[in-house]
Amino acid sequence: MEITSVNVRKIDKEGSRMKGIASVLLDDSFAVHDIRIIEGDNGLFIAMPSRKTATGGYRDIAHPINPEVRSMFEDAILKAYDEAEDEVKEEE
Repeated sequence: MEITSVNVRKIDKEGSRMKGIASVLLDDSFAVHDIRIIEGDNGLFIAMPSRKTATGGYRDIAHPINPEVRSMFEDAILKAYDEAEDEVKEEE
C-alpha cells in the first residue's frame, strides 16, 4: 500500500486545537477524507474520521490496523501540513 496523494487544508480557529483537515489517496484508488490534524500536549498528531455513537462516545470510521501504517499516515500528513501554503482559511 502506498500513499499517492495528501491534501491538507490548514485551519486557524481561535481557541481550537484542530490545526487542519487532510485527505489521503491510497494507491490512486481509495480515498480517506476528514483526517483531523490536532495540536496535542506533545506536538501535532492525526485523528482518523469518526462519528458519534448512540452512547455519546466516538468511534473511528476508518483507521490503520497497525502502528507501522499509522506512522506512514501521520508522517505523510504532517509533512504535507508543514509544506501547505501559509494562507489559512478560518472555519466558521
